[in-house]
Amino acid sequence: MSTLASRFPTTAPIIAALPDSVTRPVWSVMIPVYNCAVYLEDALQSVLQQDLGEEAMQIQVVDDASTDLDVQALVERIGGGRVEYFRQPENVGSLRNFETCINRARGHIVHLLHGDDRIVPGFYTKMEALYQRYPEIGAAFSRYVSISEEGNKIGLPAAVDEEGVLSNWLERIAQHQPIQYACMTVRREVYERLGSFYGTSYGEDWEMWVRIARYYPVAYTPEVLANYRIRTHSITWEKSRNSQIVPDLLNVLGRIQSHLPNKDRKKIIDSSKKYCAHMMVYNTYRVFKELKDARLAHTQIKQALNLSNHYSIYFSIAKFYLKCAVEY
Repeated sequence: MSTLASRFPTTAPIIAALPDSVTRPVWSVMIPVYNCAVYLEDALQSVLQQDLGEEAMQIQVVDDASTDLDVQALVERIGGGRVEYFRQPENVGSLRNFETCINRARGHIVHLLHGDDRIVPGFYTKMEALYQRYPEIGAAFSRYVSISEEGNKIGLPAAVDEEGVLSNWLERIAQHQPIQYACMTVRREVYERLGSFYGTSYGEDWEMWVRIARYYPVAYTPEVLANYRIRTHSITWEKSRNSQIVPDLLNVLGRIQSHLPNKDRKKIIDSSKKYCAHMMVYNTYRVFKELKDARLAHTQIKQALNLSNHYSIYFSIAKFYLKCAVEY
C-alpha cells in the first residue's frame, strides 16, 4: 500500500512532455476508476457513442487496483478493443491516479472523465470548436447536470455566462466552483507547465481550475454536455460522513490564495467561505437523509458556521432543521 505522503503530494506533480516521435491525436479521454464498475459501462458508452476514431481520439481506462469487479474484462467487453486499459500495480489513491492518467495521455486535449460520470452527445465536437475558435485558451468547459445513482436528473447549476472566453475568470472561479471534472477539458501542454493535482482528495480540482485561470484564458459553453453523478461511497460522501470536508476546504482555500493578487485576497476568501458554508449545509442534509445521525449533522452545521457566520448561513441552517422536522 502506498504511503500517505506518496498518496497526497504536497506540490504539483510533474507532467512530462511527450517525445516528438509520439503520434498525437486531438483528444485523450482518460477514465480514472476505482470500485465504480456498476457505472463504468454508462461512462464508456457515452464516450463511444461520439468516438471520433483512433487517429483523433485516445480512450483509456486507468484502474486504481479496483476490487469490485474484473475491470479489464468489462472494458474489453464494452470497448471491443477500442478502449485501452491500464491497471495500477497497487492502489495509489485518486491524486496519483489522475497524475497517471495525464502522463499516459497522448492527445493535445485531455478530458478526465471519472468512471461514474458521463457525457452528453456533442460534447467533444463542441469543446473542439471552442479550442479552434479561441486558440489562446488553456481549457474549456460546459455546463453540467447532477444525476442520481440511478441516472436521474437531480440538479442543474445556474449558467456561468454566455458562450466564449470568460471575463475576469480568475476572481470568479476563486470565489465559486461551478465545474466538475466531467465537463472540463484541458490542453496537455497546460498540465505540462502547471503540473497535476495535489494536496487533498477533496477540492483539489477547484485549486487546479484556479491555477489554470491564473495563467490562461478559459472558454465556456452554457450547453449542458456532461452529467456528474452524486452517489454514496464516493470520496465526497465518505469525507462528509467523517467531517473531513471543512479541513480539506480550508487547505484548498489557502492554496487558492497564492494565485490571487494581494489586494483581492481578503474579499475573495470571505466570499469563498460563505459559498463553502452553504455547500456544507447542503451536504449535511444529504448525509442526514442517508444516515439519520443527528449528532453528525450538528457537528457539520458547526463546521459550516466556523467557515462563515454570514446571516444567509443561519437562514440556510434554519431551512435545514425545518426540512428535517417535516420529513423525519
